Amino acid sequence: MQVQDDLITRAQAWLAEDPDPETAAELAALVEAGDTAELADRFSGTLQFGTAGLRGEIGAGPMRMNRSVVIRAAAGLAAYLKAQGHAGGLVVVGYDARYKSADFARDTAAVMTGAGLRAAVLPRPLPTPVLAYAIRHLGAVAGVEVTASHNPPRDNGYKVYLGDGSQIVSPADAEIAAEIARVGTLASVPRPESGWEDLGGEVLEAYLARTDAVLTPGSPRGVRTVYTAMHGVGKDVVMAAFARHGFTEPVLVAEQAEPDPAFPTVAFPNPEEPGAMDLAFARAAEVQPDIVLANDPDADRCAVAVPTADGWRMLRGDEVGALLAAHLVHKGAQGVFAESIVSSSLLGRIAEAAGVGYEETLTGFKWIARVDGLRYGYEEALGYCVDPEGVRDKDGITAALLVAELASELKEQGRTLTDLLDDLAMAHGLHATDQLSVRVSDLSVIANAMARLRAEPPVSLAGLRVVSAEDLNQGTDRLPPTDGLRYYLEGEYKARVICRPSGTEPKLKCYLEVVVPVAEASGLAAARVTGQEVLDAIKKDLAAAMGL
Repeated sequence: MQVQDDLITRAQAWLAEDPDPETAAELAALVEAGDTAELADRFSGTLQFGTAGLRGEIGAGPMRMNRSVVIRAAAGLAAYLKAQGHAGGLVVVGYDARYKSADFARDTAAVMTGAGLRAAVLPRPLPTPVLAYAIRHLGAVAGVEVTASHNPPRDNGYKVYLGDGSQIVSPADAEIAAEIARVGTLASVPRPESGWEDLGGEVLEAYLARTDAVLTPGSPRGVRTVYTAMHGVGKDVVMAAFARHGFTEPVLVAEQAEPDPAFPTVAFPNPEEPGAMDLAFARAAEVQPDIVLANDPDADRCAVAVPTADGWRMLRGDEVGALLAAHLVHKGAQGVFAESIVSSSLLGRIAEAAGVGYEETLTGFKWIARVDGLRYGYEEALGYCVDPEGVRDKDGITAALLVAELASELKEQGRTLTDLLDDLAMAHGLHATDQLSVRVSDLSVIANAMARLRAEPPVSLAGLRVVSAEDLNQGTDRLPPTDGLRYYLEGEYKARVICRPSGTEPKLKCYLEVVVPVAEASGLAAARVTGQEVLDAIKKDLAAAMGL
């Protein structure tokens, strides 16, 4: 009874200052119904602010994404910026088309203005890369993007960038979280009704002009594409960028072209998820393009699919990452090529052969973007940074342009993206990658699986002895600590496994790679079969080792 009374008291206190009539009504109904189980879930703590900012389900209470949580987060960020000597500095705010995104963006601008900072809000829902670009373009001290990227429709999020245009990392995340914890009542947070700048179209025009840097003047532009925005905000910017550079106008997947926060045609609005690309493939079957391109809802990721004898195949992020690297090498790119530890080792081999620098980082573009001398960075989860001087983050728009240029050049030669992948396999070995990805409703499943691996580490996988096991919690001489485990297996396949909890979704993710030597083109088909067989066997043994 004491617990129930405490929950009701806390809920009523939250309700008394909730500025959103919708979430206030939702919470009032829960209190009225005495739904202690739901109230306990919503008031069991607070959404934790970390290197991904905030992300969670929309709803009332401190464990949900709502205006109260966002106002506190904005107030904490404002206090942090002022403590860092940025009083009066500019904060740029962008947002996607999800539920409540525009409200969260407006609240953020109001809080920044009330704290004595300057705020500028992008003119409408736009891709996250436009916000990342605007920070550097406008000389801002920070930026906020309201987005949950490719999460389910019920979610929203709050991504924070600092003035270099990169996402926050430690210790900034902990310092901002500490400032958020110091925020008192919402009434103590000044929120004027005006005073910030509503930006016009000039920032988007500047971003589009910057895309000129991605392409080689006079390069072929003849590729034919089908494009889906996955119910997100990418369509208008992609179409404008393709038109600007003289590409054939992409054929749209009409059912997914316009922003829709309900994401009605997909279970999860992520091109990697089963079924998400079905409508795009159906459209491609009708019009027979050269490639299919897709963005996720905030258009910072780019998916690519190619035709096969059996229909359309989505390329893995590692395959697209290698293709773009090879294209940039061909274009004479200089600087450092970087990737996260969960991405394919093929990038390192391409960089070594080309005589360019190479770095490996922790997972996430918050780390990749900070590599000194970065020229190109990618991550297997469909993220590519092809113009770090313009956007110091993954960018699904410029990546789509660069893929289209590469496919156009190959088309002029009577070749395809698949042909170039075959060339890379013969030059460096067939790098076969796969994932064991487990979505959970109970986060303890992930913690228990990781604990089991640490307590009883596998001695072999797929019949291959584990010759090296690293607990990345301890850090390495080149990487700071992170919750992850890395295994290397014996034998010619150079097999590698990395297990880690997702930083943005309730998923346990294990990344697998094997490298199968290929002497000549006639051996490619057999190498692919061998690679997949070894990956499948590793996946089966790994699942057993984790108790899944």
